[in-house]
Amino acid sequence: MTEEELTRLADKLDLRQRIRLLTGATTWRTHAEPVLGLAELTMSDGPAGVRGETWDERDTSLLLPSASALGAMWDERLAERLGALLAAEARRKGVDVVLAPNLNLHRSPLGGRHFECFAEDPVLTGRTGAALIRGIQRHGVAATAKHYVANDSETDRLTADVRVGERALREVYLAPFEAAVAAGVRAVMTGYNGVNGTTMTESPLLAEPLKGEWGFAGVVVSDWGAVRTTGPSARAALDLAMPGPGGPWEDALLRAVESGAVPVEVIDDKVRRLLRLAHWAGALGESARSVNSRWLSGTCTESGGPAFERAGAVEELAAPTRQAGPTWESEAVSGRGLLRTAVAAGAVLLRNRGVLPLDRDELSTVAVIGVHAAHPRTQGGGSAGVFPGGVVSFLDGIRRELDGRAEVVHVPGPALDSPPPPLDSARCRDPRCGAPGVLLRVLDAEGRELHAEHRLSGRQLEPPLPPGAHTVEISALVPSGEGGAWCFGVGGFGRMTLTVDGRALIDDEFSRLTDDPAVVHVNPPCQYTRAQVPGGRDLHVVARRALAPGMGRATVLCAAPPDPAPETAVADAVAAARRADAVVLVLGATENSESEGHDRTTLALPGHQNDLVHAVCAANARTVVVLNTGSPVELPWRDAAGALLLTWFPGQEGGAGVADVLFGRAEPGGRLPTTWGATLDDVPVSRTRPEHGVLDYAEGLHIGYRAWLRSGREPAYWFGHGLGYTTWSYDDVQVRAEALTGGSGSALTGAVCTVDVRLRNTGRRPGREVVQVYLARPVSELDRPLRWLAGYASAEAAPGEEVTVSVRVPQRAFEHWCEAGGGWRTEPGEWLVLAGRSVDELPLRAVVDGRELDLAAAPSP
Repeated sequence: MTEEELTRLADKLDLRQRIRLLTGATTWRTHAEPVLGLAELTMSDGPAGVRGETWDERDTSLLLPSASALGAMWDERLAERLGALLAAEARRKGVDVVLAPNLNLHRSPLGGRHFECFAEDPVLTGRTGAALIRGIQRHGVAATAKHYVANDSETDRLTADVRVGERALREVYLAPFEAAVAAGVRAVMTGYNGVNGTTMTESPLLAEPLKGEWGFAGVVVSDWGAVRTTGPSARAALDLAMPGPGGPWEDALLRAVESGAVPVEVIDDKVRRLLRLAHWAGALGESARSVNSRWLSGTCTESGGPAFERAGAVEELAAPTRQAGPTWESEAVSGRGLLRTAVAAGAVLLRNRGVLPLDRDELSTVAVIGVHAAHPRTQGGGSAGVFPGGVVSFLDGIRRELDGRAEVVHVPGPALDSPPPPLDSARCRDPRCGAPGVLLRVLDAEGRELHAEHRLSGRQLEPPLPPGAHTVEISALVPSGEGGAWCFGVGGFGRMTLTVDGRALIDDEFSRLTDDPAVVHVNPPCQYTRAQVPGGRDLHVVARRALAPGMGRATVLCAAPPDPAPETAVADAVAAARRADAVVLVLGATENSESEGHDRTTLALPGHQNDLVHAVCAANARTVVVLNTGSPVELPWRDAAGALLLTWFPGQEGGAGVADVLFGRAEPGGRLPTTWGATLDDVPVSRTRPEHGVLDYAEGLHIGYRAWLRSGREPAYWFGHGLGYTTWSYDDVQVRAEALTGGSGSALTGAVCTVDVRLRNTGRRPGREVVQVYLARPVSELDRPLRWLAGYASAEAAPGEEVTVSVRVPQRAFEHWCEAGGGWRTEPGEWLVLAGRSVDELPLRAVVDGRELDLAAAPSP
């Protein structure tokens, strides 16, 4: 659809109708407009999965590994396939726009959403994000690059003002978003934070460089509730205020335009952008009502705009031979297979003393130790959470692999010293029907029942609100086991009570202390208490919260038995380890330690896990430590482990994929996307707490491995590190100049040179190696990192085979942002090209002159 056609369509609407389109109709939908044949656009969170419009544990979704695991894959082709899976999930749930990927950076390991971001490096983040975008959008679902920009931590995120220099902003924090625009992303979401004195919904950065220099033609949408003003945000290049209805636009914006405070031309541009997105997504015109059903039946074809193949989403995930009308069941089976592949591809083998892979034929007993072995953390906390249809735990995967071959003994070890999680269907029954789960009721002010239903979880974020709703109640029958000092909790805001067998344990008013929507609506704080209960009976546990304006409605019920004595639990684990031929020890984070809404304050593993791993490794040298965290943690015992495997938050197929790695069915394919420090005190950039409202990025360009190199400190594991099941020798490097073709984004994506790296598989197994190329500038007039990632590619080879890998390096890798001149510049002279397997292991080097590469040289500022 041409610009003229879009303008003619917009001209059919009066000013009030146009402005109405610019605020959400609901929490997740935009407005329809029958005059134009415009259907609603439905949005849903990502990137771990596509939840859809509701927080309902019965409405399940495929759960991907965390973004940090996807970044660890260093594999764009696989990231594209996962993007296609997200698109298929979106179409299944009637979603047009997926709010993913998150392109913020691992600036600090304490960042609460570290797990939701790909990497500490802008190149790796940009390439991984662009691949996911291509995979999503190839199938007619819009992707959303978020959170624009420098929204890299959670503390005071609604008000924090990030102060960052223009060069660091351009070269580091904006770079992944520029890559997303070059990949054709259809939407960009602003962050809650401010940058250099202006909140992002009002920032001039939305106009330049996003819409101007980069030529972004899509829709800029606010993060939910981030629009705080009318005139300033409307005059900025923000296009869509979410959620709705209500908010600072709507009638207030109409008055602002009528008074001349906001030019009508600004409104028209926003409307055209929204119509352009709707047309591309098949929500405008004759196709608007039928596109989804045609996609599901396999008959949908291109619907105008850039080419996209909706039917291909199912085709790529299912069997090579396409079948008409694929069912969700067949698609889900193939999707789970892809997720299993992704788990192994992102798993990083940090250390191996010949323990992995485990040989099934040499095992008669395997001890699987740790709370996380049976109850893994599959995803981080916050608004991107989904409800998986089934989770394969690490224990499940190992038992399936060794079924009929060896005995698998599970010992949970010591508890995590954390509050109890919400009740689930495995630990309680509905007191009314007796089925596993809870009873959810909504009561009026007199206590009369307005609504009742059976649910599967004690965490209810969106209980129904029939007319007259006053109180939300969750109740359950909980077996007391051996009794003792149980811990009970109720979550939410306002007046809350909790009773056990009619005895009131909590009855008080709890104020809302934050406006953060992730806290109010997704992770409300819980109030806990302990009570002695008798053993051998069902406890009737009832939580209630009164509804009040502005307090949300999320309600949580928790209960857990007393923890075993840590010394006894560690002793039981040690005894099992001594009897076993091999040990798999799973360690990890707690329910809320890595979550949107707050940053971490420590990198230490919770509870007595460090004591556990020291004792178990001393008892059995063939101990494989499996880390189930989305972000870095301290590993003071790492040299004692026989093998150390990082599995991140692996999604629902984590146990299957990790078993493939443990027993050699798959090679651990991951390489670290972020540097892991030995201790928090060693980390050169860690601060996430603003001072007087300001978070100063004083380190400039030097985050991640760049900061470590500059500091001269030695981390536990460097960026890019990761072992496989074979070994490699790096034998030669050559640099070839390329003719840089013109066009939008050519400096960013087009190769100015190709680095050919020859290497040999010197081990006994076939394998994959990620070849990394870095640039350095030994002599420079500028402040530069000691070296920086310029490109990467993977090699696959049989034992003894020699291969040559070609790594394309774009011109942007040689450029710097000139603050004085306001453009990209290249220093003349020589550049050092380094090649190897991590930022700290680069055995090959070559020197090239910028004139040989025909770099667009310009004087330095």
